[in-house]
Amino acid sequence: MDRILVTETIAEEGLAALRAAAQVDVRTDLDKAGLLAALPEYDALVVRSGTKVTAEVLAAGTRLRVVGRAGTGVDNIDVDAATRRGIVVVNAPASNSVAVAELTVGLILALARQLPQAHGSLQGGKWERNKFMGFEVRGKTLGLVGLGRIGAEVARRARGLEMDVLAYDPVVSTDRAAQLGVTLATLDEVLARSDFVSLHVPLVESTRNLINAARLAQMKPSAHLINAARGGIVDEAALADALERRVIAGAAFDVFSKEPPTDSPLLGHPRVITLPHLGASTVEAQMLTGVDVAEGVVDALRGATPRYAVNAPFVAPEEWSVLMPYITLGRKLGALCTRLINEPVRVYELEYLGELAEVSQAPVRLAVLQGLLDGVCEQRVTPVNAPLLARERGMKYTERSSRDAEHFAGLLVLRAIGADGSHDFAGTVFRDEAHVVEVDGYWVDFVPSGALMFTYHRDRPGMIGRVGTLLGGADVNISGMYVGRMAPREQAMMVLTLDDAVPADVLDTIQGEDDIQRAVAVVL
Repeated sequence: MDRILVTETIAEEGLAALRAAAQVDVRTDLDKAGLLAALPEYDALVVRSGTKVTAEVLAAGTRLRVVGRAGTGVDNIDVDAATRRGIVVVNAPASNSVAVAELTVGLILALARQLPQAHGSLQGGKWERNKFMGFEVRGKTLGLVGLGRIGAEVARRARGLEMDVLAYDPVVSTDRAAQLGVTLATLDEVLARSDFVSLHVPLVESTRNLINAARLAQMKPSAHLINAARGGIVDEAALADALERRVIAGAAFDVFSKEPPTDSPLLGHPRVITLPHLGASTVEAQMLTGVDVAEGVVDALRGATPRYAVNAPFVAPEEWSVLMPYITLGRKLGALCTRLINEPVRVYELEYLGELAEVSQAPVRLAVLQGLLDGVCEQRVTPVNAPLLARERGMKYTERSSRDAEHFAGLLVLRAIGADGSHDFAGTVFRDEAHVVEVDGYWVDFVPSGALMFTYHRDRPGMIGRVGTLLGGADVNISGMYVGRMAPREQAMMVLTLDDAVPADVLDTIQGEDDIQRAVAVVL
């Protein structure tokens, strides 16, 4: 009979599901040495966030077939080491969706009616009815940054409150948005038009300080900002300054860049509601977490594919040498497409040309989906869960293959089709290294790695020198430069590979230069 070791407290419903399938030992007293000594006897390990499942721990689990994380993230698990050892990693990403969505709606109502402030006033012995004049949320516009699982739940509830809902999510289809009664828009439009802006994206490099001073300045003076997603998405110092200067009206935060937030400038501010990360703190969410992770662990022990597996699928050894660089390329093309295309995408087209037409294309397709979704989903995206997440967002894509790749040995093409036409991204492999050869219709050639900067600009003399001078003044070294253009003196794109990421203020300065329509910094 299979044996399962549980090292942290999970809901009784989850334990019951595990005990129905295997022998379960709950050992919440184990230190690292005790864990290493005990693991060789177990087929599965179930943890929360406190147990660090390192490569050393995984190596000690000589019988381990699955590790379950009772929660959303897997930051405490070395997923790569687990994958290398053939150990399935599962989590419970959907368990807290309703809890976080309900908390978000509660914060919207609390902001509109100043409920915490009014409560504090009455508890302090005052009766200040006139001081706490609120407003109705009916007819107001809610802007969602991210329309994944939690964002969709918030949208459903907001529609029930008769709110108009806008959303920015570059990989959600218009059909999916329409099903939810949501209008897709650019991030700039969401910020400018919304009475409430609620964040529902993960914390990755591209979303760190996504809401900064410049973004806050785009919002209405009467608008409110809500963050029940991840700390670090909002520049808290910039928000505190914006509140002091009445750039926006108020905010509500359940998460902080540092937790506990002992030195956050938001603490104690009269127009900010602060909570101690209560998003998943409901009886129902904790029960679902235990049940979901138990279901995944049991499925893995039975040899089935768990619903919420988070590590990569198997690639046949005979195809690995060809596929590996294209898998890397697929992730990078997807990430670039998400970062550079602002408009809603109706459908994606994938083309596998040349040598790619001769091998299994499924791993490459999964890598492209991962790249498109990573950075816009609430949970970690892997090739295992990318199809599920794509279906949830109503993403549409088509595929075709051809042995003809013109002068390339192989070519991977990702085409994003929106309302204003198509945006083509393409790449190939040269000496086992991924190269991007087309970005948004411009022909270039660079290795997609590290810090990058893209400019859309008019092809004018001196453009390269002007941008280079600004980067040099900020001590940002350029390691490579690639320029593509539609025609002489017409639209052009410049791609710079850099030794360091571009500081936000420098990017803003470059963006403000004459003849530059748009500048985007990306870290891959």
